[in-house]
Amino acid sequence: MKKGNDKLIFIILILIVAVIAGYFYMNRGIVRSVKGIPDPIQKDDKGSVEKKVGGYDLTITFKNSYDISALVVHDCDYSGGSIDDLLAPKDVALAWGPVAEYNDQIDFNWDQSGRWYYWYVNDASVLGPVGGADGVNLHSANNHLIPADENTKEKVKRLKQGDYIRIQGYLVDVDGTDSSGGTFYWYSSTTREDTGNGSCEIIYVTSVEWLD
Repeated sequence: MKKGNDKLIFIILILIVAVIAGYFYMNRGIVRSVKGIPDPIQKDDKGSVEKKVGGYDLTITFKNSYDISALVVHDCDYSGGSIDDLLAPKDVALAWGPVAEYNDQIDFNWDQSGRWYYWYVNDASVLGPVGGADGVNLHSANNHLIPADENTKEKVKRLKQGDYIRIQGYLVDVDGTDSSGGTFYWYSSTTREDTGNGSCEIIYVTSVEWLD
């Protein structure tokens, strides 16, 4: 091989490495804080929509209207063929109030898996400014996002760690059956005070807005 060709190949390899590095830089998790984010606004509401997903006839029943501004502290995509994956292709762990304000000062370790979110710190004494572990649980939550339409779905898919966003929609219960008599149900929490199984918010998302 000629020396000139070797040099060309080297330049091409450098460009490929630069592109890959740039991609991961632009899509890396961002740790940041946002001050003054209020608690979610939640009001009693009624209504429902029908959807056919994965062979199931689903009824999505509105429990409360929901308007939340928050910092995305972690995000997780679900692309499997299960009903919940087809219905809600993304979960976001959201923080507001003091947790969002001190997110970049406290060594929070946020994670999501299996429709759960997790957090821990190496030293619990640093949680004073956010009200201890109870304060973290009161001002953060895992959210299963059900897009209302294709346009909203594309916006939901774009959400990522570090985004400061506003989501509007409804907290919902989902019930469904298929042709063989199989059943599916998925019910939202309606309080920020619960933890553990069933404590996640299921949001039927009608609007997504980036606040900065």
